[in-house]
Formats: sequence, structure tokens, C-alpha cells
Amino acid sequence: VQLQASGGGLVQPGGSLRLSCAASGFTFGDVAIGWFRQAPGKRREGVSCINNSGSLQYYTDSNKGRFTISRDNVKNTVYLQMNSLKPEDTAVYYCATGVYRACSGYERSMIHFGQGTQVTVSS
Repeated sequence: VQLQASGGGLVQPGGSLRLSCAASGFTFGDVAIGWFRQAPGKRREGVSCINNSGSLQYYTDSNKGRFTISRDNVKNTVYLQMNSLKPEDTAVYYCATGVYRACSGYERSMIHFGQGTQVTVSS
């Protein structure tokens, strides 16, 4: 299982970034994909999840209305569009997967994590 996140960078508050997660080594369309983040000195936390077909998306309360997760099962890629970014969104962002089609309990069940991409929101 290989997952590679990209698209991070430095952005001003209120700005936008689009993260991508390229996947290989498994049957992409069979499993849910999640985005997680870890800020300095904090525990890793779930950000969003999309089920295997892309028909259901989940967001934490702090991200609803600002972040949009999507997937392309032909390109084996998941995206996280992040708008209205805040300094507290600064973190390393990771994509991850497990063995389930659905996102229920994804923060505990996902076991394969890729290398992350740094997102810094600062003026």
C-alpha cells in the first residue's frame, strides 16, 4: 500500500489549497480514504473521509463548509479542497486507508498512512 500526499504549502489566512493523495498497491475503489493532520505538539486527528464509491463524505465540525473531499477512482486519487484557511489549520496532512468501504470509525480503523504534506497558514 502506497499513499503519497501533495499540494501543501504556505498560504495566507483566508486562502485556499488543494491537496492530492495518489494511491497504489491496492484496489483503490474498494476502500474508504481519510485525511488526517498533525500539528506540532498535538495528536494526529481526523479531518475528513470519503467512502469507497465517493457517495458519502464526512467532515469534522471545524472543517464543515470549508473543506471538500472528493475522489477519482480512475486516477486512484483523492483530493481535499481547503478554503477559508485559518492559522489553526497549520499541520502536516496525511492521507490514509484501511480495509473498510465505509468511513464509520475511520479515525480508529485506518492503518495505512502515507507521507504527509505540510500546510502552513500564516500572514
